[in-house]
Amino acid sequence: MTDTTTGIPDLYPSRGATEVLTPRQDPVVWGAPDAPGPIAPADLLSYERDGFLAIDQLITDDEVAVYRNELNRLVTDPGIRADERSIVEPKSKEIRSVFEVHKISKIFADLVRDERVVGRARQILGSDVYVHQSRINVKPGFGASGFYWHSDFETWHAEDGLPRMRTVSVSIALTENYDTNGGLMIMPGSHKTFLGCAGATPKDNYKKSLQMQDAGTPSDEALTQLASQHGIKLFTGKAGSATWFDCNCMHGSGDNITPFPRSNVFIVFNSVENPAAEPFAAPVRRPEFIGARDFTPVR
Repeated sequence: MTDTTTGIPDLYPSRGATEVLTPRQDPVVWGAPDAPGPIAPADLLSYERDGFLAIDQLITDDEVAVYRNELNRLVTDPGIRADERSIVEPKSKEIRSVFEVHKISKIFADLVRDERVVGRARQILGSDVYVHQSRINVKPGFGASGFYWHSDFETWHAEDGLPRMRTVSVSIALTENYDTNGGLMIMPGSHKTFLGCAGATPKDNYKKSLQMQDAGTPSDEALTQLASQHGIKLFTGKAGSATWFDCNCMHGSGDNITPFPRSNVFIVFNSVENPAAEPFAAPVRRPEFIGARDFTPVR
């Protein structure tokens, strides 16, 4: 199939009448194995195999304090709360996420440009990169809801028009990730298969999906098959640790019913050679604060 507006082939069909499993058509690591950068060659091989790379300390304790203070400032600012870029919990009405945080906050903008961050993205994607999406996630204790199993690329392809799997995310912990407070879970190796989900995309689906995923949700049968084949890895680590993961990893997180909050900053880098086109399986584009249309390289 081809996007009739742009003529770009649709390598990853989704949102049809039935679920479709498609072998990955793209590299995982686009850069040369020996290309200079912060990631060691052995770690690049691990990333290629598993779809993720965990780093015990990406930023220092002092830096964590700066970013956490900035997160707290943003989520308590009435102006930010009223902004459409803020998403609130359906039940508690507390802020769940603030999007486009690298444009709202100079502190987070500087983090995006930090070579420890953007340098790894360039190394994996083999090109200059731009920010497709950024956000802070706030998961306070006592009932913050999780994010159901999904592949980010399925949404970014279907609803934002990203043509190829040339996108990488980093989740940087600003609080400790325990094995009990709703941490990130990934199915290792699941990034090698694309799961095209069933069901049409409603208009303005993002308004609902950012609170509770519906369209683009895999079936129980497909998730059971993937989990049986790949297993599930739960990520724990102290504040300042980070997890890099491929755009097509099947991942999710559970509710946080502990007293211990889990907050992180989440940055999505896309190759400048893979700019968003028109959505492949949605009636309209999502807003730019969710799926960027500014493809200016990070400098």
